[in-house]
Amino acid sequence: MRPNQARLQADRLGRDADARSYAAELVRALKEPHTVLVTGATGFIGSRLAQALAAAGHDLIVLTRNPAKAADLSPPFRLITDLDQLPSATRIDAIVNLAGEPLGDGIWTRGKRRRIMASRLRITAKLVRLIARLKLPPKVLISASAISWYGRWQDEVLTEFDGGKRGFTHRVCEAWEQTARRAQRHGVRVVRLRIGQVLGTQGGLLRGLLLPFRLGLGGAIGSGTQWLSWIERDDLVRLIAHCMVTAELSGPVNGTAPTPVRNRAFAQALGRALARPAAWRFPAVLLQAFAGDLADELLLGGQQVLPAKILASGFEFRHPTLASALADLFGARPARKITDAPPQATCAARQEPAGTAPTLARVASPALQSGNRVAPASVELARGRD
Repeated sequence: MRPNQARLQADRLGRDADARSYAAELVRALKEPHTVLVTGATGFIGSRLAQALAAAGHDLIVLTRNPAKAADLSPPFRLITDLDQLPSATRIDAIVNLAGEPLGDGIWTRGKRRRIMASRLRITAKLVRLIARLKLPPKVLISASAISWYGRWQDEVLTEFDGGKRGFTHRVCEAWEQTARRAQRHGVRVVRLRIGQVLGTQGGLLRGLLLPFRLGLGGAIGSGTQWLSWIERDDLVRLIAHCMVTAELSGPVNGTAPTPVRNRAFAQALGRALARPAAWRFPAVLLQAFAGDLADELLLGGQQVLPAKILASGFEFRHPTLASALADLFGARPARKITDAPPQATCAARQEPAGTAPTLARVASPALQSGNRVAPASVELARGRD
């Protein structure tokens, strides 16, 4: 091997080792070796979770209908295509259920709606049947849901102690969560993880936005006043690991960062991170004409969701602010202020909103322990509002 080739190979191996080391840090909450079954492991969230678990030396079981897609996953892992391939004596510590037909990759035709609903209920019901026949059931089932469970709201602050509004995505999430709850009959702690818009350069919300924004064609959607509750992908992986080992977490848990922003503020921040203008506006009427209910529920509607339970349990976000998340993703300097972001003081040393997460955790903690609802006014006060 020539010296230059050897040097390039050594550099690549070094980068790979660094990447695996960083990925392993995401599941540092798992102090003991775990056997984890992951569905949806080839997706945007699941692939990062699988990489982290494998890098940290945990026993990873991947369920996929398409083994070819698993070729991109980082070994080691056990691959199965059907839950019946797992003997009843299989030891599983945790199950993370992320599988389901994507919501936003096509118009909601009647057939698409059926696939969205059926794909989630089918795999979740199969997991409950697996749990029922295992000699030793897992300690926890973390089953994905979405903040769409809450339906469309205006400026109301929503936590896990609030109710939902009617809509297609609410019906999907409610049926999905109710199916997962059946695992409780077998002594399994069930976390219904209501995930917000996930930020990462390889998929999620940014997948369809990066090209137009890089071309200078980005901007707000509709009025731009709708709220966007988001979470950076690696923070979500860390949050999932935290849920695995935190016994007091059960029921609905919001998987969102503690500082939601309005859509227009998100567009401004993304444009700033990419050093591109974001002055365009996408009219609501055109989106409604093209996408119908999908546009109303996923693009033009929004929710101001706060992760009250996860903060009360002691979890700390690496990226509690949008500026921090985008700076990490794109190497940009975090902006001092994002227009329309919730008012907050900033702790420069850690780039965390001083008082936001800890204070909200203190407000939510008694309710988490007693099961009572957190009053929106109390949450507003905890976040520094009048």
